Amino acid sequence: QVQLVESGGGLVQAGDSLRVSCAASGRSMSLYAMGWFRQAPGKGRLFVAAIHWSGSNTYYADSVKGRFTISRDNAKNTVYLQMNSLEPEDTAVYYCAAEWGVPTNWYNPLSYHYWGQGTQVTVSS
Repeated sequence: QVQLVESGGGLVQAGDSLRVSCAASGRSMSLYAMGWFRQAPGKGRLFVAAIHWSGSNTYYADSVKGRFTISRDNAKNTVYLQMNSLEPEDTAVYYCAAEWGVPTNWYNPLSYHYWGQGTQVTVSS
């Protein structure tokens, strides 16, 4: 069992940067794949980025590729999402997710068993 808590969200202007964090507890996040998903008002939960438990592989949605970077610090039991060049379309609740080992589908939220409560990111135009 892993508990996940996101932090670092806030209100920023278009073009700004923000880093959200996800702290894991209950179990070390070592050997857990970690992902970030986001959900805008009235929309479904969509994949943003994910990282292999070893950090050897990363995955990004096309919409954020080149702007966002996912990283992890297993010693701190924390995963990060660095968001640069933010756009109003990035406005959403950002959720951290975890799955032991390798998810059956990196991009599908149903492949992740553990979820945080989310942190709001709002980007003004």
